[in-house]
Amino acid sequence: MDPIPAPLWIAACAHRLQQRWHTVDPLELEEVARELWRDPRLRTMSPTEAAVEWLQPVACVNGHSGRHGFMD
Repeated sequence: MDPIPAPLWIAACAHRLQQRWHTVDPLELEEVARELWRDPRLRTMSPTEAAVEWLQPVACVNGHSGRHGFMD
């Protein structure tokens, strides 16, 4: 499978982040997604998986645990 081009990966990741943070400026979420893409470990994941992984500490604080919280 070919890797997802960076602009598409970033856009998809930002969209997933926006599903969690409706009130955050989409441009800010795009910048967060760009930072996630720069992480070699997260970049090997799908945009959704990377967003879920990155949001796990927030999910745990909000009373959700692991991958079966609000992002699933």
